[in-house]
Amino acid sequence: MPSKPSAPKAPKAPSVKKSKVPETLRGFRDVLPDEQAAWEKMEDVMRSLSRAYGFGRIRLPALEQTSLFERGVGKETDIVEKEMFTFTDQGGVRMTLRPEGTASIARAYIEHGMLNQPQPVKLWYSETFFRHERPQAGRYRQFSQFGLEALGSEDPVLDAQVILMCQRFCKDMGLDVTVQVNSLGVPSSRKAYVAELVKYFKLHKKQLSETDQKRLIRNPLRLLDSKEPGMEELKAGAPQMIDYLDDESKSHFMKVLEYLDEAEVPYVLNPFLVRGLDYYTKTVFEVALTNPGTEEGASMVLGGGGRYDGLIPLFGGRENTAAVGAAMGLERVLIAAKAAGTLPDPRRRSEVFFCQLGEAARRKGLKAFERFREAGIDVAEAFSKGNLKAQLEIADKLKAPIAIILGQKEVLDGTIIIRDMESGAQEIVDVEKVVGIVEKRLLEIRARKAVAKEKVEVQPSV
Repeated sequence: MPSKPSAPKAPKAPSVKKSKVPETLRGFRDVLPDEQAAWEKMEDVMRSLSRAYGFGRIRLPALEQTSLFERGVGKETDIVEKEMFTFTDQGGVRMTLRPEGTASIARAYIEHGMLNQPQPVKLWYSETFFRHERPQAGRYRQFSQFGLEALGSEDPVLDAQVILMCQRFCKDMGLDVTVQVNSLGVPSSRKAYVAELVKYFKLHKKQLSETDQKRLIRNPLRLLDSKEPGMEELKAGAPQMIDYLDDESKSHFMKVLEYLDEAEVPYVLNPFLVRGLDYYTKTVFEVALTNPGTEEGASMVLGGGGRYDGLIPLFGGRENTAAVGAAMGLERVLIAAKAAGTLPDPRRRSEVFFCQLGEAARRKGLKAFERFREAGIDVAEAFSKGNLKAQLEIADKLKAPIAIILGQKEVLDGTIIIRDMESGAQEIVDVEKVVGIVEKRLLEIRARKAVAKEKVEVQPSV
C-alpha cells in the first residue's frame, strides 16, 4: 500500500533580531525626577549666595573654538592633551565641547566690552562641562559646575571673597569643609622656583614614573600635583614656592589670609598646591571635605580656583586686567551632602491632592486645578486615573492633609468636596469659593503643626 505523501512543512517565520537596548554613554548619566529636589536646593543656594555678593549670572555656549582652550588652559595640561571632546565642523573649524568655564568667561569679558563697565565685573554660572576622563565616583564625562568670576581688579579682598563664597556654599549645603590655599606668585618669580624644582627632581629622576619624567621636562610644576606612587615622600623634601615669592606676591597673599582669618574661614596652607591649569597666578585654593562621610569622599576635593591675572591680556584684552575665580563640582557636592544626610526628602509633599471622577469632572477639573496653581497652592493630581480609591491612595502616600474631590454630581451642582485626609470628614462647598476656603484650612493645619513641633522641642530630655 503506497504511503501517503507527507504534508508540506509550513515555512518558518523569519527570526526577528532583537536590537540592543539603548544605554547612556560611559561617563554620562540621566538626572531622574527623584534627584530634582536635591538639585533644586543646590540651585537655590547658588542663586541666593551670588545675588547677596553682587554676582550676575552668565550663560555660556557649550561649544567654543578649540584654540580658546589651547591658549587659555595650556597645551601641555592634561585637559588639552587628553581630555577634550574636539571635532572639526562642516566649515572646517576645530571646535571643542567646553571642558571648563574660565577661558569662556575671559573671552566673553573681552568680546562684550565688559572692561567699559564698572570694575570688577562679577559673574556666576551653573553649566555642564565635558572631559574624557576615566569615570569614577563623583567624576563624569559630562559634569556640572557652579562658577564664580570677578574680573577687572587685583584687590586681594576679591580672592578672599571668592574663597569665602565657596566655603559658604558648602556650609549652606550642610557640609563641613576646609580650604587649602597657596600662592604661585607671578611668572617672573616662579621661573626661579621652577629652576630649583627641576634641579631637585633631577636628583631623584630614577624614582619618577614615566609620566612624571615627562612632566619634569614639559611642565615641572605639575610634579607637585602628581598622585603617582612614592611622590608624596619626594614632594616632602622639595623646595617650597613660598620661599621664592616676590615681595608684591607675598604682600598680596598675606592680605588674603588676613581677610580669611577675619571672616573665620577655616583654611590650611598647602605649599604644594598648584592646580592643573596654566593660567593661575598668585592665589590658588581648593575646597575639600573636612570629615568625609563616605569611602569615596576620603580625599574628596569639591572645587577650587585662584587668580588668573595674565589670561585676559593673553587673549588680546587690556594689559594688567586682573581676575580671580573658582568652580565647585556639583555632582561631588551632592554625593557629599547625601552621605552627610543634608539633602531634602526626594518625595513630593503636596498639601492638597485633586481627585476627579468621570469625564465631565475631568474636563472641569483642569480649569479648577488651574485656580489653585494661580493662587500659589501646591496641588498634586492623577488626572489619568478614573478610580477614586486609587487617587485617594496616592493622596495618602503623598501625605497630603487635604483632598479635593470633583464628581459628576458636583459638576452639575457647581460644588466640590473638601476632604480632611486625617479624619475623613468631608464638606461640600461652592466651587467658586474653594480656593479661599482651602487657603484658610492650610493656614490652620500649618499652625497646628508648628505648635506640635514646639512642644516636642521644649520637652525635657530624660
